[in-house]
Amino acid sequence: MTAPEHHAGWGQGPCVVVDPYSSGALFAEALARHGIPAVAVLTGPRPPEAYASSFRPQDFPDTVVYEGDLDGVVRQLAGRAPRAVVAGCESGVELAERLAPLLVPGRCNVPQLAEARRDKSRMAEAVAAAGLAVIPQICTADADEVQEWLEKEHLQGADLVLKPPKSASTDGVIKLPGGADWRAVFERQLGRVNQFGEVDDRLIVQKFVTGTEYVVDTFSHDGRHSLVDVCAYRKVDNGPHMAVYDTMRWLPPDDAAVAGLTEYVFDVLDAVGMRVGAAHVEVMGTAEGPVLIELGARPHGGGQPRFNRNATGDSQIDRTVRWLAGDEPPRGYALRAHQMCVFHMARRAGRVRSTAPLEAIRTLPSHHFSVLNLSDGDRVSLTKDLVDSLNFGFVILSHREEEQLLEDYATVRALEERLVVEEEPSTRSPS
Repeated sequence: MTAPEHHAGWGQGPCVVVDPYSSGALFAEALARHGIPAVAVLTGPRPPEAYASSFRPQDFPDTVVYEGDLDGVVRQLAGRAPRAVVAGCESGVELAERLAPLLVPGRCNVPQLAEARRDKSRMAEAVAAAGLAVIPQICTADADEVQEWLEKEHLQGADLVLKPPKSASTDGVIKLPGGADWRAVFERQLGRVNQFGEVDDRLIVQKFVTGTEYVVDTFSHDGRHSLVDVCAYRKVDNGPHMAVYDTMRWLPPDDAAVAGLTEYVFDVLDAVGMRVGAAHVEVMGTAEGPVLIELGARPHGGGQPRFNRNATGDSQIDRTVRWLAGDEPPRGYALRAHQMCVFHMARRAGRVRSTAPLEAIRTLPSHHFSVLNLSDGDRVSLTKDLVDSLNFGFVILSHREEEQLLEDYATVRALEERLVVEEEPSTRSPS
């Protein structure tokens, strides 16, 4: 893929950040540090509920609200001579992809493949068309089509995953062991309103694949891709719930898995037309090789760039802004400390009577950052997915010695066991 060179015709005005929520909120400080103005474009008058707490309107005094008039927004922004348009988070991807070709045509992704950077079914189609491995799946609103596909693929009775073609995190993602009751779940989820306020008018049903789940964060410019970080998830069973998030661990660049993941992910980025900006790519490392789970054409969410900065000295936010300021991004990364995110896990549901045991987490030698979203008197659910984990909280452990990291991880889990949770009458099994 031939890349255009930088030229003087590009605007030297602000960077437009569409929905500067979640990790996208971090653009304001990074841009200001390099003397680059910022303009926020919001896809609605209020942030989606999932992102509301992360929005800092005071950081974006220059704000435009999109209310369906694309031409009007383009007119407002064109006079500012923007140097780039970036998505702050998943809810901003589609609008960013529509604005960039109109405002900064020399710094945009392939317009004809815009759907493949947001809709997970179009994404898989584009990746498969490039000759890359993908997870067998179907996207439809018709349960009978799913039945025909299951028969054709010989997946009757196999483990399945059902999820919306648009959304983020684990919102609406359901594992169906043995494919049990898939039709009832399909019909229940069809028409559901997801966390972005969008109706799930189609659903993806795919084969459940096993292996190690990785996240590969990248930054692209002029069609050239660079590796910002690679992390590996570990999942465990929690009571009746399988594959609950346990940890996310930063991998050193010389880890045996990284080279193969990088080659595959860079090919995926080409397949979906990614030429400019941050991408968050989730990949399953199977016995047959890597396969794409999904891609987000935006930074890794949840404030991860701040933690990545601690682990590597860099982040997708920093790399984007330095490039806009004229620096050439590095091709890879270095790991400065062993680091992992430990997702809090509730082993039982009920009313929290004392969170005091968890206070000791902040005294651990490798404690870097932690969030606890539970207070005494709150009700906690048995952790079954990532949403439950994040509603509880998480811990970032970071240390030069890996042994200390592992020791402190074990302590976090032991402290969770001491959390005082009283089972409520409505949750008790009948005698």
